[in-house]
Amino acid sequence: MEQYTVTGMSCAACQSRVEKAVSRLDGVTSCSVSLLTNSMGVEGNASTEAVIQAVVDAGYGASIKGSQEKGQSTSSAKEQEEMLKDHETPVLKQRLFWSLGFLLVLMYFSMGHMMWNWPLPAYFTDNHIAMGLVQLLLTVIVMVINQKFFISGFKSLFHGAPNMDTLVALGSSAAFVYSTYALFAMSDAQVHGNMSQVMTYMHEFYFESAAMILTLITVGKMLEARSKGKTTDALKGLMKLAPKTAILLKDGQEMEVSIDLVGKGDIFVVHPGENIPVDGQILEGNSAVNEAALTGESIPVDKEPGSEVSAATVNRSGFLKCEATRVGEDTTLSQIIQMVSEAAATKAPIAKVADKVSGVFVPAVITIALVTMVVWLLAGQTLGFALARGISVLVISCPCALGLATPVAIMVGNGMGAKHGIMFKTAVSLEEAGKMEVVALDKTGTITKGEPKVTNIISVENGKEEDLLFYANVLEQKSEHPLAKAILEYAKEQNIQGDEVTDFTALPGNGLSANYKGEKLVAGNLIFIESQTTVSAEIKGKSEQLAEEGKTPLFFAKDGRLLGMIAVADVIKEESPQAVKELQNMGIHVVMLTGDNERTAKAIGAQAGVDEVIAGVLPNEKENAIRNLKRHSKVAMVGDGINDAPALTRADIGIAIGAGTDIAIDAADVVLMKSKLSDVPAAIRLSRATLKNIHENLFWAFFYNVIGIPLAAGVWIPIFHLQLNPMFGAAAMSLSSFCVVTNALRLNLFKMGDASKDKKLKIKKKMEESEMTKTMKIEGMMCGHCEATVKKCLEALPQVDAAQVSHEEGTAVLTLNGEIDNDLLKKTVEDKDYIVTEIL
Repeated sequence: MEQYTVTGMSCAACQSRVEKAVSRLDGVTSCSVSLLTNSMGVEGNASTEAVIQAVVDAGYGASIKGSQEKGQSTSSAKEQEEMLKDHETPVLKQRLFWSLGFLLVLMYFSMGHMMWNWPLPAYFTDNHIAMGLVQLLLTVIVMVINQKFFISGFKSLFHGAPNMDTLVALGSSAAFVYSTYALFAMSDAQVHGNMSQVMTYMHEFYFESAAMILTLITVGKMLEARSKGKTTDALKGLMKLAPKTAILLKDGQEMEVSIDLVGKGDIFVVHPGENIPVDGQILEGNSAVNEAALTGESIPVDKEPGSEVSAATVNRSGFLKCEATRVGEDTTLSQIIQMVSEAAATKAPIAKVADKVSGVFVPAVITIALVTMVVWLLAGQTLGFALARGISVLVISCPCALGLATPVAIMVGNGMGAKHGIMFKTAVSLEEAGKMEVVALDKTGTITKGEPKVTNIISVENGKEEDLLFYANVLEQKSEHPLAKAILEYAKEQNIQGDEVTDFTALPGNGLSANYKGEKLVAGNLIFIESQTTVSAEIKGKSEQLAEEGKTPLFFAKDGRLLGMIAVADVIKEESPQAVKELQNMGIHVVMLTGDNERTAKAIGAQAGVDEVIAGVLPNEKENAIRNLKRHSKVAMVGDGINDAPALTRADIGIAIGAGTDIAIDAADVVLMKSKLSDVPAAIRLSRATLKNIHENLFWAFFYNVIGIPLAAGVWIPIFHLQLNPMFGAAAMSLSSFCVVTNALRLNLFKMGDASKDKKLKIKKKMEESEMTKTMKIEGMMCGHCEATVKKCLEALPQVDAAQVSHEEGTAVLTLNGEIDNDLLKKTVEDKDYIVTEIL
């Protein structure tokens, strides 16, 4: 996506106009304009020159945001920071100061003297023309101070795309022109000595309305600009974290240089208390590093040689010597900034409703204003009365509130997520995440830690656990198996010393053997160990129980005598059961995907508390499993590995665990920087809160206009005698945008970790309501490979959404999306050389 800065936009109608102009270009596949950040994202192969020209032709200005090349990140970051800086508020404050000064003098002349008889020099009290001329001059001064409304408004009108400034300019101009006419008419009447006519025209002056409209709209604009500036605080905060310098080590000397000059492979040092300048790998030193800037996690993380460190994190204790691995735009911080700013440049689907309305809103309001004037004139009212009603309609209407309703909430929601380590890549992902009905969790690395750990040590007869662990540690020293590493790590934690073995051999059938000081040591699974020694029924029973719990029992023997067994398992993360429970309390159906056999998968699924387990899923079958789940519901997939990427892409929303592979992160819509499963319900909670906030904003924006325009037009005058002065209409218009932005800022107070207010989705349907199932009884399945074969052939049938196959129970439970003949099911399985005995 190519990003541009757009200038000259003042409301949603401008945004819509720019978007339409660029979208019409050949080669543009999508265009998204953000009024909030004055930015535009364009996808496609249209040239930069053509895009900028299209914006200019529409009556606005555009420039490319800056170099996107690697190594140019600092200037790009500075440019982004400058772009997000609140330039509007100081200018508007100055305009407001001078406008208010002249307006107060004008109000003293026009209303203070006329309504409350405030004192004036005799020259003015006796000379009505002089009084009128003073009001005219003061109004002209206020109009010159606020000339931007007229330049922007009439320029847009001449381009055939009227905007909010057009409404303000027309309203103020109409009041000024009519008042000027009344002044000249009054002068003529005074010349002819018609004093009753003079007094009549004196009351037809709307000079104060013309000036008041401009001043009140400026008040609203300033409040809006100030609030809008706060919505980008999170992004600006991230940018400020970017270190400006680094200390490089060259020829043994420390040298402080600008961050621009750090290249990949450079050696840099970080002293205690300093920020880490770029992403790197520790070569020397140990320390605790505070990564709160990136993950939101306040507890420092211990680092040692070989550990990865990230830019903008803080070295708390030791001295570190590191090698730069990622610099410039490749650093984790730069990618987060890029992700948040790109999300701000994209558009949520719900915003399209407001955009469509905004596109026709201003022309419709101008038409209503003209019709209002004509109707009141036909009803016998004076031109002044009819004009006041028309001006009220023009100035009370607010397309800005409509245009800001969605982007301000998206920006604040995105910033809140970034602050807590939850990155939404687009506005669409932030809106859609809260609508998910099913969350599919990959088991390894998502529900579990992804690292096998020792869970049980069982010695036989009178043997000591320490002896069993010692011999296991000695034997596993030379093994490369992941389960061996778990035993070695546990032995190290228990301060068990290792020793050298001879004749180490990895035997076929999952076994190991070696000699240790003349004693033969062997280890392996139950089948292998039974070929080496005798295993009692009691130990077999315990091993089966451990297997039921999803653990892998490893047996150890010395000189033909069983020492005992050590159970190893990929243990679930501490927060996983709570995270699953929170998802369920939100009305979400939680599914676990795993390649494990049915028994192991169900054991881990039971520990985590998931609703459904889909076992025996090979890496390349995950995408198909998500496809099947999507037939009934909106599905989010959570994963961390390369093999999860297709499933993450296939799901309605892909959520990548931050500690996962770059490929998984690229494929996902949401990235969890902390790698905690508890951030999944937090992300969904934030999405729902943001969507609720958008609905509130849109309701207010629509409701305000639906109520305000008829009131301004005078619809309620005959019934309730309610009449709206143009000045109050302008005040209402100013407040509407301010209220919308302020409401969005309330999201900053939202607690995403608080599950106490979670509600179940009303649209949630029970999965079983829309499913048909059949159970097949099958003979001949002996192992996990047989399960996978039967599963694959059955799921190849278009009517079969999923097949749960168990060789222990000899069954295949089918989830169907349509009717299917039993003979076809039987033939499909028996073609693979298994026997189907019954279909229920």
